[in-house]
Amino acid sequence: MTIKTLTLAAALGAFGAASATAQDVTIRIHHFMSEKASLHANMLAVFEEKVETASDGRIAIELFPAMSLGGRPGDLYDQAADGAVEAILTLPGYTAGRFNQTEVFELPFIMEDSVATSKAFWSLIESDLQDSEYDEVHVLSGWVHGPGLLHSEEPITKLEDLAGMEMRGPTRVVTELLGELGATPVGMPLPAIPENLSKGVISGAALPWEITPSIRLPELVTNHTEFSGNTALYTATFILAMNQDVYDSMPEDLRSILDAETGAAMAEFAAGVMLEGDVVGRKQAEANNIIQLDEAETERWIAASQPVYDAWAARATDEGFDGVAAIENARALIAANK
Repeated sequence: MTIKTLTLAAALGAFGAASATAQDVTIRIHHFMSEKASLHANMLAVFEEKVETASDGRIAIELFPAMSLGGRPGDLYDQAADGAVEAILTLPGYTAGRFNQTEVFELPFIMEDSVATSKAFWSLIESDLQDSEYDEVHVLSGWVHGPGLLHSEEPITKLEDLAGMEMRGPTRVVTELLGELGATPVGMPLPAIPENLSKGVISGAALPWEITPSIRLPELVTNHTEFSGNTALYTATFILAMNQDVYDSMPEDLRSILDAETGAAMAEFAAGVMLEGDVVGRKQAEANNIIQLDEAETERWIAASQPVYDAWAARATDEGFDGVAAIENARALIAANK
């Protein structure tokens, strides 16, 4: 256990012991988004109500948004693994180099349908990743967000417009993509975006529509670049993960209730919530300049992104797995879940 998580665990110990007397199990879920984010308001809050109702109050879910229990977004996975909190919601990509097989779903333009991709991601977690990359925790569910696009101070109407722009990316794969496309990539978690845009540290960000209202992005930039059809520049993976010892210590009937509300059902539900959020986020930005690249221009971006695939496959070999096979498997899983 790290010093950081030891400190957090000590600070929360008395709180956890006191709250556990009122019901059989208390699950604190710590995450990095604000209370206004759709995953908090429309997914986690609904999950909380469903679990508490189904368990007749024997399971209490307590939500802690915006890193309110301390640490940085990149610390969340370890907070669950070390038992500082019972559960976390995070992007695996916030800890670059740790969840290499998961990155396959973040490769550019691989995602066409976020619900199908979410179900595919959960399928891979169940069949492989739970016992490999995520063996320090119990993954309750995993999913991806809707189509990633570009939001910028200056309009991006063609590939060449990215040159010289300092663009925020959420994960290693996305920052590598932005660099390959000509931008100056800046890795940065979501909460840091507004301040860095205001200070001019970055000139834009890669994000799905869904999250933009919670950080007031349409007030900070006036240009938004989408791709033709349902094409997604990228997507990012999310996991809801629980401390393994806490999960294992739950009474069997309560574990069954938790399992029924998570897994594949949650993957599909969370993806749907984020898609609904995309509609809301886009509507709030309608007064701005929404640019839609045509099919020919989108194809130029797809072609320019191919070196990211090559680099990822080479890195996979270094990490001990077949990257080309992983890409083929991911595409097959997505197709099977449409």
